[in-house]
Amino acid sequence: MTDTKASAAAAVIRSLSDHFGERLATSEAIRAQHGRDMSRLPAALPDAVVFVESEDEVRSVVASCFAHQVPVVPYGAGSSMEGHTIAVAGGISIDMSRMNRIVAIHPEDGDAVVEAGVTRKQLNAHLRDTGLTFPIDPGADASLGGMASTRGSGTTAVRYGTMRENVLGLRVVRADGTVIRTGTRARKSSTGYDLTRLFVGAEGTLGVITEVTVRLHPIPECVASAICAFETVEGAVNTVIETIQLGVPIARVEFLDDTAIRATNLYSKLGLKETPTLFLEFHGSPAGVAEQSETVAAIAAEYGGSDFAWSTKEEERSRLWQARHDSIYSNKALRPGCDCYTTDICVPISRLAEAIGDAKADIATSPLIGKIIGHVGDGNFHIAYLIEPDNVAELAEAERLADRLVERALAVGGTASGEHGIGLAKLKYLRPEHGEAVDTMKAIKAALDPTGIMNPGKLGQAG
Repeated sequence: MTDTKASAAAAVIRSLSDHFGERLATSEAIRAQHGRDMSRLPAALPDAVVFVESEDEVRSVVASCFAHQVPVVPYGAGSSMEGHTIAVAGGISIDMSRMNRIVAIHPEDGDAVVEAGVTRKQLNAHLRDTGLTFPIDPGADASLGGMASTRGSGTTAVRYGTMRENVLGLRVVRADGTVIRTGTRARKSSTGYDLTRLFVGAEGTLGVITEVTVRLHPIPECVASAICAFETVEGAVNTVIETIQLGVPIARVEFLDDTAIRATNLYSKLGLKETPTLFLEFHGSPAGVAEQSETVAAIAAEYGGSDFAWSTKEEERSRLWQARHDSIYSNKALRPGCDCYTTDICVPISRLAEAIGDAKADIATSPLIGKIIGHVGDGNFHIAYLIEPDNVAELAEAERLADRLVERALAVGGTASGEHGIGLAKLKYLRPEHGEAVDTMKAIKAALDPTGIMNPGKLGQAG
């Protein structure tokens, strides 16, 4: 850091210290915690971390940073996968975790207003007696502000959509410290620019989200989970494609390849057949769930599916989905001490089997171990390449495979990320995917953040 930048950061810290006291942290341990995420990217520490408790405090921090031209990096639960919260230019990390108040629940309208630090599990625990739920499930117990900022989704997106479809409105602190409200609680509007969708997915580069209004959904009368093993990847994926094309309202459909099943067996002790497998979930009335299950079982049988078994027992469902969510942690069971190079793409569902098959072929000819999992109902899948820490050759090989994966996805009308977002790691793919539209993104960034203090080095600053 240059002397000028260090002096500016010190000035901000001094200006905030009297108000925040111990809630302004400059210790290396806390800064290190906020200078990394769940990606393989190296840490970069902020100059300080401020634990805010209100929108007015966020406003005061951002205003001070604006006055001194010091970077601002919003921080939620730290569960992002592509370096979104890494403070590449130092500055102030604003920890939103203490802004965790549920402002209002409107059961009759099916919406909730929450502060940005509320997590999805916290919200659903609060909703338990209302008959409603917030179904967006990225796996980690992420904050809703972070989920909105990264346009998160997860295992239930095939039925309930992503954060893009489930955020009705926001409160946002802009780069100069002013506060705006976007959207309303109405289910649709034909007025003004859609600023809500602009900030959803902006990854903290346009402002700090302080409040989120989200859609809620009825808790289904009946929920059943199922598991089905397949002889081939193509059989599993074609089952998904036909299920979607027939309009079966499946709630979750997750693909795990043979390597992912082996890791899951080792970590979660499931004892599954080590072959391409689908985890499924059905929501609806008891009769509707039974009909959905029977339809998918028949489709699966046509494509080599076997041992299709479904259950409405909550303990069995919980164990199955916990094992799926623990997939990121099961990597070390395959290669103890490894680092994970994780990536994801999304393609039109008709090209899904081809995309997964090509990815499997790449892994088969590589010295790396790689496993594939995916929210395949919407064409999205993830790969974890297992690499030795600090092994330059293995990192280069993982990057080569990831580049090939994205190139093929873009060639068939897909995207470089269906879920993880851009952050730092995928910034290089932005222009190949969006072309000249990136210049419009940069113009929006320059208009809303003219001095470039909001999460610098990320979206809006691609080449």
